[in-house]
Amino acid sequence: EVQLQASGGGLVQPGGSLSLSCVASGFAFSTITMTWLRQSPGKGFEWVASIDGAGIFTTYATSAKGRFTISRDNAKNTLYLQMNSLKPDDTAVYICAGQGQRGQGTKVTVSS
Repeated sequence: EVQLQASGGGLVQPGGSLSLSCVASGFAFSTITMTWLRQSPGKGFEWVASIDGAGIFTTYATSAKGRFTISRDNAKNTLYLQMNSLKPDDTAVYICAGQGQRGQGTKVTVSS
């Protein structure tokens, strides 16, 4: 059974930082491209960033480029998203996805 458990969300002020994690199980994590998505209130899913299985190639949405960093630790079956310079528009549930599945997500609220 594929499981993707994200954590690390919370309330942060504009300009602040958060680090999200996603622990994966039930599949060969190191061989799978992993993705962070987000869903804002009342909106659909938005792609944020992806990383290949080896952790070498990364791609970012325009909204995330230069502020967010996706990474992974294959020894720990864990995906990360470091988010800096957060804006109110970044408020969303952040969800990790891979192997055709997505997890429950972790809520990030950016507000003063």
